Amino acid sequence: MSDTLTHECGIAVVRLRKPIEYYIKKYGTPLWGLNKLFLLMEKQHNRGQDGIGIGSVKLGMEVGQQYIARRRSSEKDALASIFKKEIKSFNKLERRGQLNSSCQKSVKENFDFAGEVLMGHLRYGTSGAFDDSSCHPYLRRSNWSTRTLMVQGNFNMTNTGELNRVLIERGQHPVFGTDTQTVLEEIGYHLDEEHTSIYRELRDQGVEGNKIPGMISDQMNLHGIVSESAKLWDGGYSICGAVGNGDLFVIRDPRGIRPCHCYMDDEVIAFASERVPLMTVFEAQKEEVEEVKPGEMVLVNHQGEISRSQFHKEEEYVPCSFERIYFSRGNDPVIYKERKAMGAALVQQVVDSMHSDFEKAVFSFIPNTAETAYYGLLDGLRLFRRQEVRSELLAALNEGTLDAEMLDDVILKNWPRGEKIAHKDIKMRTFISQEKGRAQLVSHVYDITYDIVGPEDTLVMLDDSIVRGTTLKESILKILSRTNPKKIVICSTAPQIRYPDCYGIDMSEIGKFCAFKAAIALIKKNSRHSLLQEVYDACVAELKKPAAERVNQVKRIYEEFSVDEVSVEVSKQVYPEGMDWNGEIEIIFQTVEDLRASIKGACGDWYFTGNFPTAGGVSAVNLAYINWFDGVDGRSYDLPL
Repeated sequence: MSDTLTHECGIAVVRLRKPIEYYIKKYGTPLWGLNKLFLLMEKQHNRGQDGIGIGSVKLGMEVGQQYIARRRSSEKDALASIFKKEIKSFNKLERRGQLNSSCQKSVKENFDFAGEVLMGHLRYGTSGAFDDSSCHPYLRRSNWSTRTLMVQGNFNMTNTGELNRVLIERGQHPVFGTDTQTVLEEIGYHLDEEHTSIYRELRDQGVEGNKIPGMISDQMNLHGIVSESAKLWDGGYSICGAVGNGDLFVIRDPRGIRPCHCYMDDEVIAFASERVPLMTVFEAQKEEVEEVKPGEMVLVNHQGEISRSQFHKEEEYVPCSFERIYFSRGNDPVIYKERKAMGAALVQQVVDSMHSDFEKAVFSFIPNTAETAYYGLLDGLRLFRRQEVRSELLAALNEGTLDAEMLDDVILKNWPRGEKIAHKDIKMRTFISQEKGRAQLVSHVYDITYDIVGPEDTLVMLDDSIVRGTTLKESILKILSRTNPKKIVICSTAPQIRYPDCYGIDMSEIGKFCAFKAAIALIKKNSRHSLLQEVYDACVAELKKPAAERVNQVKRIYEEFSVDEVSVEVSKQVYPEGMDWNGEIEIIFQTVEDLRASIKGACGDWYFTGNFPTAGGVSAVNLAYINWFDGVDGRSYDLPL
């Protein structure tokens, strides 16, 4: 996507199902699990570059020995750096004779990440500070292993304020800033409650102290603890956590908004945000990798027993459509086909825009992540043209006008022409603090292929999605205009993004969306200024109602205009100022109906339709409008305390 947009995080979990000595004998290394964790994270590096964290829990450690470890970093190239440091530390310990890599006991006692439970997280932050302390996993320590808790996830809770109020009313002192802390403390609270109850019962029965931890491990109901904790959560989430005794849980939100996949064999059970990393790392077939079901909890206890059950009642399945459009890696077999279908679905709009003049049109894409959809667009255009040619040939045969000249000049020439027009040369860094200087630098991120596009040509460029339109206006359209075409058409495989997200994507400020700005401009042009105040008053009134009764009042902003009218206004607003080139610019958006037809199965489309699946989402969109109207910047995921 041409606009910079941070998004969902990535999770990775490796739970070894054999003793460490098994991997030493079979694979020649006690670090087989750690290596797999690194690969799962590396294959999902696209999902988070603000920072990373890894965690380890060792099973069966004796009293006095470390059983849990964590490393976090928000530095540049943190993924490679953290793993490199750990491997370097392992090698140094072995060289010094402080551990024997062929001995399970030696490795587990001396190396922090020789655990049977391994967790990894890649962070793309939507809020809070970007430093080591903001990276997952979060750790809640105790001198009881059965009360020590490590949690990480790909999630955003819309009702963090409510969750914090619950903590405060219990007498706790939450630190505001991230919803991760509220999730950790909520689970930790219920873990403490059950732990204390079991402990007191065992103590009162006269059970010896050294036997109590093992008995607590056996009696603790982790499913009940996590289920109770999740009752108030409103949001999209895939969360995994480990107790210090080695119990592991993985859950997915009841609507399946955030993705989570699972692979299992005799040696390992592993989880990841995406399917393909599990396929690649464990050399598995597509059918061997399952989705964690919406509302499902997968438990692996300290004895290695696996159970799967629902922790929440069934809700409407609405997986994030942006996973399909942009976020997930395109080498997933299902996503690859869907993205091609999205490109093909734009064919009729593209043909109408260039008036079917294939001979004077050049097709390309920007940015690189739009390449798969571009192949789909080209396939669709070729099919469209073949059907045209077939009709022309049949007509010529019937009329007796088919000759060599017709074949050469009418049929064979007029075919879709794909070219590589835009080249991304560098990755932008944010070391230039002044906005003017940054904008000038951004204008050189892409370079173009010269002398390919002619002055009579229409240049059609495919993009994943257009959110704010800022990058289009400030750099990309200026760059593309250097090819000197008659017309530039920018096609978005996503529909118009009209509403903010509150489930994990960093796009909560509605006033920055080009579709919203276009609708506001149309309202003002039609002298309907009073509508803006009416919607504001309606949004304020909604937030006074019980959460379950609220409706999305922001839909009224778009009701008076067609999709095409908004697109025309967007085209005007993104037209760069002060260019020597004065050709036409047209923005084309995918229709919601075609997006749904392109995606296999359910499609979470609240960004485009305003149909939010949870009460928290409805609250967030109304609050986003209020913030815009009042000139308040910042995210609108949550109501204030």
